[in-house]
Amino acid sequence: MHPGTAIGIRDAIARSALTAERAVTAALERIAREDPALNAFISICAERALTRARALDQASAPTGPLHGVPVAIKDTIAVRGVRLTAGSRVLGDYVAAYDATVVARLESAGAVIVGKTNCDEFAMGSSTEHSAFGPSRHPRDPGRTPGGSSGGSAVAVAVGMAPIALGSDTGGSVRQPAALCGVVGARPTYGRVSRYGLIAFASSLDQVGPLATTVADAALVQDVIAGPDPKDATCVAAATACSAAIGQGVRGLRVGVPRHLLEAGVAPDVLAAFEASLEALARLGVEIDTVELPHSRHAIAVYYLVATAEASSNLARYDGVRYGACVEADSIADLYARTRSAGFGAEVKRRIMLGTYALSAGYAEAFYLKAQAVRRLIQQDFVRALAGRQAIALPTSPTTAFRLGERVADPLQMYLSDVFTVGPSLAGLPSISVPMGTAADGLPVGLQLTGRAWDDAMVYRLAHALHD
Repeated sequence: MHPGTAIGIRDAIARSALTAERAVTAALERIAREDPALNAFISICAERALTRARALDQASAPTGPLHGVPVAIKDTIAVRGVRLTAGSRVLGDYVAAYDATVVARLESAGAVIVGKTNCDEFAMGSSTEHSAFGPSRHPRDPGRTPGGSSGGSAVAVAVGMAPIALGSDTGGSVRQPAALCGVVGARPTYGRVSRYGLIAFASSLDQVGPLATTVADAALVQDVIAGPDPKDATCVAAATACSAAIGQGVRGLRVGVPRHLLEAGVAPDVLAAFEASLEALARLGVEIDTVELPHSRHAIAVYYLVATAEASSNLARYDGVRYGACVEADSIADLYARTRSAGFGAEVKRRIMLGTYALSAGYAEAFYLKAQAVRRLIQQDFVRALAGRQAIALPTSPTTAFRLGERVADPLQMYLSDVFTVGPSLAGLPSISVPMGTAADGLPVGLQLTGRAWDDAMVYRLAHALHD
């Protein structure tokens, strides 16, 4: 058991060695001490959190499996009565009028929300540099990115400001920052966790996922937030509970490695750490073999057509009339133009324009529909590769954390940060990043395990054997 984990705090509270109020106070004190230098939080819910913690301490029995555990929530997820910005100026000081389903389930399980974490604007980015509130900073080197878009959540967990956090993962936005910051981050099977209350980026790709210091904690959180929701028609009943797989043996399981994807673009230190992790799995009795994902070389192009097309549709509502801060203007057309120009950052504007172009008359068939066809081929590649195997292994990110500002002027280079994470997103598969040591520069490296649809428990089982 890692000290300071969610399960450790929960058990301490259950044994009366630690009250919920003391656990929350300690988290808030660490936020006050650490966050000014790291910018992991946009909003801190101190009074709300302490009030709830005191109420939990007065309860006659623990309220659930996360009783009294402090939790950080990415600021794309609604928490009633708390500011919801999505890292954007366009939402201004909007305060959520309701709880996202995942938040309601966390609080029903006894969790205490301590704050909303920084993120790339509308979850569009891989470095948290596209936040209107400034970039979050890497906990080991503040001159580097913690990854994105859920960079604030990853930083919060990595430095102990909260033992667990929620992020949203569209093309790798939980897994990539988890890898760069040295924590665990998981993307559930698409449809296993409700998206109600999550600000939409790309609706066919978005999923809420946990970040934690241990696989066991992440599994517990996913079990709490998963399950059907009448408010989200894409959300269905979960299969086996992920926590039930923790501690089961892995001998005799098979993991495939698409080595053709590792032939170029992967940093030598990352590749060395990856091979060492495969050897560790082999020592546990896991059979490692080679698989092919022939269409994955198109995954980045497909992702940035599908995701931007859906984003251009989802963000059309932020016009200063239906949603968003309003800028004074002389006409309705001028109002739309001024509001969106002032409210959206450069990366969001870029993706809206790319998506609008891909959906425009005369181009939708050539770009968007063709991307959807290749997406189906990518899905089929994963199905074939996972036949007779329990998971596919890859590095989570091809490099360690890069320097702030290094890739902002080169969007394509920034997009390539997600080269290994977008494939599972397009296929809707469960995927988890676990730490696999550090590179020569002392920065963390992550291993990504991707499993069959709905077999999230198997992914956690393998990850737990390797990490915890």
